[in-house]
Amino acid sequence: MTDIKELLDNEAKRINHISFIDKDPVQFPRRFESLQDIEIVSFLAALLAWGKRSMICNDIEKLLTLMDHSPYNYLMDEGYEDLDPKLNIHRTFFASHLKHLLKGFRKIYADYGSLDAFADKHRIGETSAPAWELTDLINKVLREVNMSDCSRCLPLNINHTALKRVNMALRWLVRDDGIVDLGVWKSIPKSKLYIPLDVHVGNVARELGLLTRKANDRKSVEELTHKLRKFRPEDPAIYDFALFGIGIGC
Repeated sequence: MTDIKELLDNEAKRINHISFIDKDPVQFPRRFESLQDIEIVSFLAALLAWGKRSMICNDIEKLLTLMDHSPYNYLMDEGYEDLDPKLNIHRTFFASHLKHLLKGFRKIYADYGSLDAFADKHRIGETSAPAWELTDLINKVLREVNMSDCSRCLPLNINHTALKRVNMALRWLVRDDGIVDLGVWKSIPKSKLYIPLDVHVGNVARELGLLTRKANDRKSVEELTHKLRKFRPEDPAIYDFALFGIGIGC
């Protein structure tokens, strides 16, 4: 495992560089200064991050324009109420889904002031699986406010989903090395983060002998992250850069 750790460390150092920012959705929350704007854009950008990267970034840009580049004000002013429900935001995500999500977020901001404070109040950082616990709590708020569920906003199958996009948003918000990730959250320690698992990351992990399961599900995220914690128990999610970069050549 020494050779694998060396490979991962080298790849993480190569990819976790300021030059990565302009190619990745992480560029969008980095444009903002207030905690609330950063949080909102982090979750929205991560939730839209599936498909071709250029299309993802174009659609996030359009969404921020729709929000007048003031996401927190747009949220609290309920600007989403004026949207045509059939307006396409990204692929199969429409304005009706965006409204469902933002109504729930508005409730959280009205009650707690920030998503970080919401997570802190519910002691998410003390749990063994922060992303899943936080998603479950947010879904409960969405259900309460909208009187319905919406799987397009956040996954509902908490026991099985890999939660790739939520884990990615948390990486941005929690990791604090001052390079790519923003590190603005205090409610969750970076030692508790999990790897954002997608098809490419899963395939690379299997090739390296870090993952035995075939499915890209929650158990696979847990297995992979458990092994990576042996390399860097204080910061396992740094290896997301390495597993993403290997085979991509970026």
